[in-house]
Amino acid sequence: MSTDVLTPAASDRQPRRIKSVSSRVDRWFDRITLSSGLFVLVLLILVGVFLLQRSRMALSESGLSFFTREGWRTDVRPPEIGVLGLLTGTVIVATIAVTFAVPLGVLSALFITEYTSARFRGYLTSMVDLLAAIPSLIFGLWGFLYLSPQMAPLSEWIAHNFGWIPIFSVDKGARYTSSMFIAGTVVALMVVPIIASVVREVFAQTPPGEKEAALALGSTRWGMIKTVVLPFGKGGIIGGSMLGLGRALGETIAVALLLPQVPEITAKILQTGGATVSGFIVLRAGADAFTTSGLMAAGLVLFLITLGTNMIASVVVSRSRSGAGVDL
Repeated sequence: MSTDVLTPAASDRQPRRIKSVSSRVDRWFDRITLSSGLFVLVLLILVGVFLLQRSRMALSESGLSFFTREGWRTDVRPPEIGVLGLLTGTVIVATIAVTFAVPLGVLSALFITEYTSARFRGYLTSMVDLLAAIPSLIFGLWGFLYLSPQMAPLSEWIAHNFGWIPIFSVDKGARYTSSMFIAGTVVALMVVPIIASVVREVFAQTPPGEKEAALALGSTRWGMIKTVVLPFGKGGIIGGSMLGLGRALGETIAVALLLPQVPEITAKILQTGGATVSGFIVLRAGADAFTTSGLMAAGLVLFLITLGTNMIASVVVSRSRSGAGVDL
């Protein structure tokens, strides 16, 4: 019994051509995402233009001295206002916060992804995420009413034993509450969950094959983390740190409650004193037109610094392995 099999001739066989034709849904999705990106860019530009326009009065009156003067006096003629003291305090508080928050955030992310069991991983993740949902006002009140008196003896001990270091020196008879050290510590607690969440997501994406290969070659768990997880998560660590730094630079309510908002340059972080741009703006909001213009100018400086920091971080992250092809 024979059967006829119909097969096309060899000459009739043509390779299949793959055409890159976007569907209607893809085209609409591309337009929506493009429009969203452009909207964010336009909004960012409008914020900068608004701040620049509202700060013209103060900038024209003070000139370049606005960026080099540390005082803030509007009761004299001509007014003497400057952002240098506010900016110095902002950078010091943010640096203290990031110094504490980055190690804690990275170690928390490592513990959740690499050490804890799958049973408790979800609970720990939820707890860390819930910390980010606590209002900054609560942190500020807690720091002002409870943490500040508790940390004063620690600040005194550091000043007594390490006062030969300039940043730990204090004036005679100085008070140790309402200091930049305490404010930075409180802000660090607010920044830790943000850093931990970002870093944890990146660590969780580490290729399991590389981790298993390192363990199969005889590496310890810490050796595997040091040679595989940390290098892969470099971009996430940098990105999370810069995101936390942006939060620390712009923190408002907590520092407004914790610092006396005296716009003077001081590197003595353990004693009472210091001010930040955002906290000073909160306390002076609603003043006369010239003061409001000066506050807008201070906000513009903080806006540009934060924007520049994020742009630098984006370049660093894009060159790392875990951030390749990813924009921060």
